[in-house]
Amino acid sequence: MAAPRPLERNVYTQTLDCIHCGLCLSACPTYVVTGRESASPRGRVYLMRGVAEGEIELDPVVASELQLCLGCRACESACPSGVAYGAMLERARESVVDAGLRRGPARWLERWALRHIVPHRRRLHALASLLAVLQRLRLDRLVFRLPLESLRRAGSLLPAVPGRLDRRPLPAFSAAEGERRGRVALFEGCIASELFAAINHATLRVLTRNGFDVVVPRGQTCCGALQAHSGDLSFARKLARENLVAFSARDTAAVDALVVNSAGCGAALRELEQWLPGEGAAVAAKVRDVCEFLDEVGLRPPPHRVAARVCYDDPCHLIHAQGIAAAPRRLLACIEGLELVSHAEPDSCCGAAGTYNLTQPDMSRRILDAKITALEAAAPDIVATGNPGCLLQLQAGFDERELPIRVLHPVELLEAAYR
Repeated sequence: MAAPRPLERNVYTQTLDCIHCGLCLSACPTYVVTGRESASPRGRVYLMRGVAEGEIELDPVVASELQLCLGCRACESACPSGVAYGAMLERARESVVDAGLRRGPARWLERWALRHIVPHRRRLHALASLLAVLQRLRLDRLVFRLPLESLRRAGSLLPAVPGRLDRRPLPAFSAAEGERRGRVALFEGCIASELFAAINHATLRVLTRNGFDVVVPRGQTCCGALQAHSGDLSFARKLARENLVAFSARDTAAVDALVVNSAGCGAALRELEQWLPGEGAAVAAKVRDVCEFLDEVGLRPPPHRVAARVCYDDPCHLIHAQGIAAAPRRLLACIEGLELVSHAEPDSCCGAAGTYNLTQPDMSRRILDAKITALEAAAPDIVATGNPGCLLQLQAGFDERELPIRVLHPVELLEAAYR
């Protein structure tokens, strides 16, 4: 085992911002489930500080508590002193990986997929095409019955892979419709471009309908969020630098905004300056969630009705990491015929959290159950949410209970109203 690397000095300094008030406890999903102080943000900050001071050994017990955290950042919304918990957690997990405290086939598969499949468009497309064939032949059930819990869980979450034409890349340039209002760049994402290609195409159409030219830089890649959450910060920074180059090119640098339709990707791109100090600030400042952007510029009224009862559910990395809650609701309220209803747990985590539902399936399921119960009580036809992982997790929860509820991105509802 490699010698544990002490936590970086700036992580130790950040732990000192915690005033031990405990306001984060009731906001933390794992603390609510376990009631254990070490499974709370305050408890984990103590652990990080203890390791940094050399008072606590970075051992499997500490590692397991850090891995049990969802990284939902609800604690940041609750914190009165501005503790940068998400950034600390990523660096602490990097130390856990460096210390050799995450091993086994599941960890190897996660690292291999996040480094060698997810960021490579052609490889990811080929894998999605293979999965589509397996699904048509119903052989996917055999693959996902292999004796690996994370693989079985992935099989239960995987939706039907869209057809090859539906997964075609977005055009490099799309012209505004009607009176031109500006020019934006669009971030395609990685897994979302294969499993949720319809969301990308809907985003493109809604932006052009609202008068914006849309450019889609070909050099863009995975945002790096999944890699950072898993403790592979060095690779996340590599991806961040590739995106920085892609979105700093001449035809992209002059855009009004860099529009993102995934909450996790948006949060990661907004933190480019944190990952690449002195380099990423200019691009990060232009990042806008698609709902945030359309709300800022003023949505052109959609001409058609969408008769549906809709619950909006806040993705953690939109409401907590980016502070965006009202904009999606305002946009949905613009759709004639749509009844927007609330539910009891709109800003609680669904348990998806990147790869968390694969690596921590038991805790993920317990957190999901509470969310599904709250949504079921509201009796919607559709749940709208703005993150691919949440879309997968919530739909799997509804399907498991055999509830006739669909999960869509808000921009898909907008696109339907424009059609």
